[in-house]
Amino acid sequence: MEQVFEQLGEYLLMYQHLPQQDLQKIFAISKVLHLSKNEILQPIGKSCRNIYFINKGLARIYYYKDGLDITEGFAFEKNLAVRFESLFTGQPSRKGIQVLEDTEVIAISASELEKLYDVHPLIERLFRKLFEACHVETINRIETIQFHTAEERYKHLLQEAPDVIKRVQLKYIASYLGITQVSLSRIRSSK
Repeated sequence: MEQVFEQLGEYLLMYQHLPQQDLQKIFAISKVLHLSKNEILQPIGKSCRNIYFINKGLARIYYYKDGLDITEGFAFEKNLAVRFESLFTGQPSRKGIQVLEDTEVIAISASELEKLYDVHPLIERLFRKLFEACHVETINRIETIQFHTAEERYKHLLQEAPDVIKRVQLKYIASYLGITQVSLSRIRSSK
């Protein structure tokens, strides 16, 4: 396995065992992208045509509402950043993906991946499992917003990504938590 694809291979194998030749097929339809801090990976209003794996660095999923920049989520190393609603429907996404530091991304072509499904059932099973896990993660995020306080959401974020405070601007963290920066400062100072 090429070194640049090593983390992607490990990530995929967590969901489904694949023969090495199947992994190589996935790598063959993937390309490595290098983006600079604050660069847009997936613009708002464009159709998502790739599944992005964050190899090194960090990205955020965001949108605008009433002129405000809202952070929906973060994608750290060894995670996906995808606009599934756009990927599955072909419609332009109302959300974008921006990298927050110099980032190395592996972009897997969705159209080429679909061609592999017809010939390689284990690859199709792998991505079904992966998409199911992403769906569960989304449901958990929604339920966290519904059932937990901002302080509880902040604690959970720190458990999931302990270095988030060092890597992400506070305005993005506050937006992700659904609070103002002033409220986030109060939560942080009470610790």
